[in-house]
Amino acid sequence: MLLEIILFAVIGILAGVFTGLMPGIHTNLVGSVLVASSITLSGLIQPVYLIVLIVAMAITNTFIDFIPSIFLGCPDTETELSILPGHEMLKQGEGYQAIMLTNYGSIAAIFIVLLITPIAFFFLPQFQELLLTKIHIPLLSFIPQIPVMAFLLILVVGALIFSEKKKSLALLIFCLTGILGLIALNLNSLKEPLLPLLSGLFGASSLITSIKTKPKIPEQDITSVKLNKKVLLPLIGATIASPISSLLPGLGSGQAAVIGSSITKTDQKGFLVLLGATNTLGMSFSFITLYLISRSRTGAAAAIGNLLGQFSFQLLVLILIVTLFSGIISFFLTEKLARLLSKKISKVNYSKISWIILAVLTGVIFIISGFLGLIVFAVSTLTGIYCISYDIRRTHMMGCLLIPTVITYLTL
Repeated sequence: MLLEIILFAVIGILAGVFTGLMPGIHTNLVGSVLVASSITLSGLIQPVYLIVLIVAMAITNTFIDFIPSIFLGCPDTETELSILPGHEMLKQGEGYQAIMLTNYGSIAAIFIVLLITPIAFFFLPQFQELLLTKIHIPLLSFIPQIPVMAFLLILVVGALIFSEKKKSLALLIFCLTGILGLIALNLNSLKEPLLPLLSGLFGASSLITSIKTKPKIPEQDITSVKLNKKVLLPLIGATIASPISSLLPGLGSGQAAVIGSSITKTDQKGFLVLLGATNTLGMSFSFITLYLISRSRTGAAAAIGNLLGQFSFQLLVLILIVTLFSGIISFFLTEKLARLLSKKISKVNYSKISWIILAVLTGVIFIISGFLGLIVFAVSTLTGIYCISYDIRRTHMMGCLLIPTVITYLTL
């Protein structure tokens, strides 16, 4: 059994490298395929091995997916905030250092989640019960009672918008993407609505902007990153913000990073460490929330929930071991890939690569979500370009998930 676990963990790591490097191919998609195929595979592969594969893939993806975000300007929903500081460092010849900063944040998060797991056993169930409690808010007297969960989401959204310099534009972007999200998520004939929605808002919009600006990437300096005690501040912010965000639906690691940065003020490089930590910590912690409160906050956790008959403590221990194993391997893989690509990036036609990635992304969306998906993709791309053109933090575009989530809880 041990050899099989190691084998499927290695397969999962390789799959995580693929999903991390390929725009539009998300771990959620692969997880959905595995769940859909689980009945056919049940006679050949035990569910526990598929779970090991999914965990290893998901953890590896959180390390690797910063590479296309920083080098190509093509993020997913968990890495969109890395574009600005990461791309700035890339244009200064420090792309390798930018990747390694997120890499150090991710590997630190692996050990942080092992440390906070015992604490989660004591506090998580009680905190979840509190979030579902309904309360009366005088300022929201037109609503008889509001769940604590919805109220906290509204507070977080308000804080994020208030932290923006262009508050009115941030609010406009948040509302526009919220309406877009409501429409896309309620189109019954649209398959995998999040694929065209999020790919347009955070992927294609960045690619088209890159093509328009025609950036020239200088030779990259491949030297070791110098870490100091200041790196502890973003890690503290990630440790506080990620578990809280993992309990609030609609909030991803991008929002957790913004919350964490407001808790512990940090510079550009520290923010990249914070992003890496929140990305990996959010994914790792989702497996713990699935076990303790039966809530799947990520696509990987949802896939595991669908494969399970019963989530035992022994399986949680196995998942944590696979998380540790995958994290350590992924750290070194990310370093090797970052070093390799740093040597090549200045020699390639950046605009040509962007066009190829955009074409692949469009093809994947058409195959999976059809013609209707292309329409959602086009509209969300234009919305994303509008946000970029006004220099608004792209985390506000997560209104596409937050507004539907708040409405859902308000109508409970």
